[in-house]
Amino acid sequence: MALGPRLDLRQTQSLVMTPQLQQAIKLLALSNLELESFIEQALEANPLLEMHDDSADPGDARAPDAEEAPSEVESAAEADLLMREGHGEEDAPFDLDPEALGHDRETGDGAVLELGGPLTSSGAEGPGIEERSAAGETLAQHLAAQIGTAALDTETAFVARHIIGLLDDAGYLAAPLREIAMELGATLTQVEAGLAAVQSFDPTGVGARSLSECLALQAQEADRYDPCMARLIDNLDLLAKGSFPQLKRICEVDDEDFVDMLSELRSYNPKPGMIFGSDTNEPVVPDVLVRAAGSDGKGSGWDIALNQATLPRLVVSRSYLIELRAGCQDRASKAWLNEKLADANWLVKAMDQRQKTILKVTAEIVKQQEGFFRRGVSELRPLTLKAVAEAIEMHESTVSRVTSNKYLHCERGTFELKYFFTSGVASAAGEGSVSAEAVKAQIRALIEGEEPGNILSDDTLVELLREKGFDLARRTVAKYREAIGIGSSVQRRRQKKLEGVR
Repeated sequence: MALGPRLDLRQTQSLVMTPQLQQAIKLLALSNLELESFIEQALEANPLLEMHDDSADPGDARAPDAEEAPSEVESAAEADLLMREGHGEEDAPFDLDPEALGHDRETGDGAVLELGGPLTSSGAEGPGIEERSAAGETLAQHLAAQIGTAALDTETAFVARHIIGLLDDAGYLAAPLREIAMELGATLTQVEAGLAAVQSFDPTGVGARSLSECLALQAQEADRYDPCMARLIDNLDLLAKGSFPQLKRICEVDDEDFVDMLSELRSYNPKPGMIFGSDTNEPVVPDVLVRAAGSDGKGSGWDIALNQATLPRLVVSRSYLIELRAGCQDRASKAWLNEKLADANWLVKAMDQRQKTILKVTAEIVKQQEGFFRRGVSELRPLTLKAVAEAIEMHESTVSRVTSNKYLHCERGTFELKYFFTSGVASAAGEGSVSAEAVKAQIRALIEGEEPGNILSDDTLVELLREKGFDLARRTVAKYREAIGIGSSVQRRRQKKLEGVR
């Protein structure tokens, strides 16, 4: 059989994600604030899109005025027909119901609510885009501003600016001075002078290389850095252990002076840089608002709405479509207009579908976690993405995208949607019937209520939790205790001892 090139036709099937589907998935995962940036780009790329003006007449979809010229009426009717029918099968615009675009609220049982009116526990509208808090002055900006007011020579000011850039959020300097000198090509004396300048700036304690140095700088500023205080600061490890008799011998002070020194030490800030904001901080603006139904906020159902203050609203500009269509004479221009119209209609449809999907997922979360919204974190139930997906007949990946980067606001505060998905632990009612967050809340409550003379060990916490119906192992209790930032019984005993010394 001879070998040679030939052409074969083969028919195969494959699942391909169209660009429209990829964009819809992207829209679903965006928060309202991220969506705002996406919409700005879409408005620049498509002249047929415009932001919806809520102050305009809802009927301005719109019915032609009786005084309009016949040609304008015909153009408007033709534009409506063009917007609804489209051209071509694959890229045809969606047949949108203008009324459906306004339905962005629903109750837990699927009923649609009317627009308008507040939806927060305080009776006020949700936070608007203009109300987002701007990032405050950072530590680096605050320190750099002081260089100009200080009488520093050029070399010292240059080194000081470099050191400021190396400080962490707490205001500490981790880089060795010799390494900084080699990097800048400066002498060690010049780097030490730059560090001394930074340490003289406000807030006192910045530029320190250790906790002891930070406290010493603040003691010097307060004119309390005498030999006794210096010995106390040099032995912070003994202070952490609660070795007060040994410390009093080292500092050579009596009980009264020792108590006074401890009080002074407590007034110092171990992380002076933390009083300033970080340039990476961003405000958390809720995407979904939830409250109990009824005028008194105590109804049996729930009002669930998207935060209109941060939700961009898109519509297709009918008037501009008429103008463009009148000017499109050649085939290329008409094809371009049809393409832009199809893209605009598809994006409006995708936005509408995004809203409905978010509300549907949120309504199911509220339904599953109603105990939390009624009575608090102790009633939080174990919940998985799969359980919600099966309840609303959607794919698990869709629920995951909906709950990513989105926040819910209710009378108990603002929570990420992912917060309501927690693992389950064993209880008296059966395995997996209690949320891990509810267990953490119980552990926190027990520890906050302990007496200074009766610190609860992990074994004791296990017994107390078992009495409340939580069947947990000791290692599980220790893991949850550490997860919520609570120290061991030994550490808490030392802390109570320190607080008792006054």
